[in-house]
Amino acid sequence: MAVDTSTRSKLDRRTLLIGGGVGIGLVVAWAAWPRTYLPNLTPAPGESLFGAWLKIGTDGHVTVAVPQCEEGQGVYTALPQIIADELGADWKMVGVEPAPLNPLYANPLAAEELFAAALGPLPEALRRAHIRRSGLMLTGASTSIRNFEGELRHAGAAARVLLAKAAAKRWGVDWKAVGTFNGLVYQGSQKLGFGALAAEAADQSLPDDVPLRTGEGPGLFGQPLPRLDAPPKIDGSANFAADIRLPDMVYASIRQGPAGETGLVKVDRAAANRIRGMLAVVTTDDWVAAVADNWWAADRAIDAMRPRFKTPEPVINSDSIEQALSAAFDAEGRRMAEAGDLSAQFRGAQLVAAEYRVGLALHAPLEPMTATAVHRDGRLTLWLPTQAPGLARAAAARAAGLGEGSVILHPTMAGGSFGAKLETDAAAQAALLAMRIGRPVQLTWSRGEDFRRDRFRPAAAGRMAARLDPQKQLTGWLAKIAAPSTGRELAGRLLRGAAIPGIGLALSGSDPGAVAGAVPPYAIPNLAVDHHPAEIGVPTGYWRSGAHSYTCFFTESFLDELAHVAEQDALSFRMAMLGGQPRLARCLQTVAQLGGWQGGQPGSGQGIACHSFRGSHIAVLAEAQLTGDRRVKVERLVAAVDCGRMVNPDLVMQQIEGGLLFGLAGAVGSSTGFTENVADVRDITELRLPTLADCPDITVELIRNNEEPGGASELAVPPVAPAIANALQAATGVRFRRLPLLSDME
Repeated sequence: MAVDTSTRSKLDRRTLLIGGGVGIGLVVAWAAWPRTYLPNLTPAPGESLFGAWLKIGTDGHVTVAVPQCEEGQGVYTALPQIIADELGADWKMVGVEPAPLNPLYANPLAAEELFAAALGPLPEALRRAHIRRSGLMLTGASTSIRNFEGELRHAGAAARVLLAKAAAKRWGVDWKAVGTFNGLVYQGSQKLGFGALAAEAADQSLPDDVPLRTGEGPGLFGQPLPRLDAPPKIDGSANFAADIRLPDMVYASIRQGPAGETGLVKVDRAAANRIRGMLAVVTTDDWVAAVADNWWAADRAIDAMRPRFKTPEPVINSDSIEQALSAAFDAEGRRMAEAGDLSAQFRGAQLVAAEYRVGLALHAPLEPMTATAVHRDGRLTLWLPTQAPGLARAAAARAAGLGEGSVILHPTMAGGSFGAKLETDAAAQAALLAMRIGRPVQLTWSRGEDFRRDRFRPAAAGRMAARLDPQKQLTGWLAKIAAPSTGRELAGRLLRGAAIPGIGLALSGSDPGAVAGAVPPYAIPNLAVDHHPAEIGVPTGYWRSGAHSYTCFFTESFLDELAHVAEQDALSFRMAMLGGQPRLARCLQTVAQLGGWQGGQPGSGQGIACHSFRGSHIAVLAEAQLTGDRRVKVERLVAAVDCGRMVNPDLVMQQIEGGLLFGLAGAVGSSTGFTENVADVRDITELRLPTLADCPDITVELIRNNEEPGGASELAVPPVAPAIANALQAATGVRFRRLPLLSDME
């Protein structure tokens, strides 16, 4: 577990509280000190600026600043759609651009989710002040709509009011009688386009209370509008990091050492120089890069150099990871959640118990780590896809030895991420290469390097125990989870040097993110969840849905086993405990009806699972079997989803369908073993990902309501694996308790 020990040694609970709480008083006073941030969005010629979120041109086009990374999830459509709806814009005239770095675009929901171990122990005022003042712009944890909807709606409403006031001044009417629709401002028979009024509107003043639309009449919210990023992706005009071309640019490939404390020992520079197009070799203590006039030559040169690194201690292998998980259970765990009196419930009772395990999982997006950097006139400029632009800029500045004010970062679209592009290594490496070479450099990790140096979804184990009373009611539940403290590791790595997160890490040694999702949604009167931190020696990071990807597997698989012991239908067993969760219960009922649930009878090949998180609810029914060559064949996936009111139902459908397939990939593959501190997987063909021929028939029902929006991009991932495992139990009579499925039979 990587924690900034220097910060921790200086900031512990005793040091912080010494002197009657003076330390806490100082940081709380800092949090309360007022700060004002001004927009730094730049209008182009002919555009008028309307705050931090949008610009309107004289031709009527509306450009929306999006502070989130577009990695395929649709934020370049959903966020502008909120503004366009409130503004009354013509969708054909709406465009987007990445928002500049500014505290106004900070994402506290994502920060509190991703860095809960560091920020959670802090007082809310201090936590929120740090997130805003450090400008933590983050994409992750299904927070884009949940965090920004209110601000975007207010921004659209404010621009609408300003346009109405400008028109009212021309027409000599009350601005409250003026409306907007489809890019026009109107009052009675009078109407003007947005562009004709934009300059005048920008000079108007806002009332104290900006009215939002009432929802009456036609609007864009809730409509399946076409994606704004689709046309440029189709015609090739969309810029990804690998598309950047600069005068005199060179290309770099990199080889980094194995996991653990290592160092570069030897490279064969002469062999590299024999590669045509080769220009330079750059080394640090941790990595070596080849620079050439084309990337293919650079990557061949890396192989030709045959870099040798010091073998770290201890040696990490697949067996040592398994042993570390088992050893974690021998130490006392941290009680993370509890209800009732579990000890009394378990005392002298016959318990049902089972153990589950999941392996390391790779992110494996189509786009590997890529960054372009150039250093000119004391200023460093970077282009890269990033879920954390401020943190990437800080990492690049440290590597280049520059102040952050001397670094400009241009975020590009990402070809997938799933959490991988929260990391900042490529930004720092490209920055250092640009400084060393003195020319623009485009660094691209090879596919093998992307796998070798991934920040993996951690391996984890769950020891589950439960009591069924004589009436077969579930009265006691204990989940003991052995997993790395990935949240502390992530915070220590990405927020290093920041004093406030250092205080949070010192105040609490726990990591709530390591067991996120482990508290069942069911009405169980006595329960407890314990975290047993495991030192597996492998760098871990955030993976789509985080710990929910394994805690849901533990919970929903064990629920199915308990239903079998109780001799009850798995659906009825769950429904009986969901009286306090009507939305999740409706998802279960809906998916059972859609999927033709047969009660999970032996031979049916049907399994069911459900999950709730981040304000959303989902149930999944799977039909699966084992083939003659011992492969898992998933024939059908049916999902019922309640994620509250939807900005764009087509985007939600895409995310749910994509999440189901991502969950399927995690159930049958996407994993790697480890040999002598290096991941075994080198190529995407070794991940055993489902192909088009393997894809099941998919049915998704979106349950419509007007509840607050919940997360959608990660929602479908957690319940897929347990639904498939439960289906295989029904098909074969064998319970599979390890992910990837069948990996314990190899």
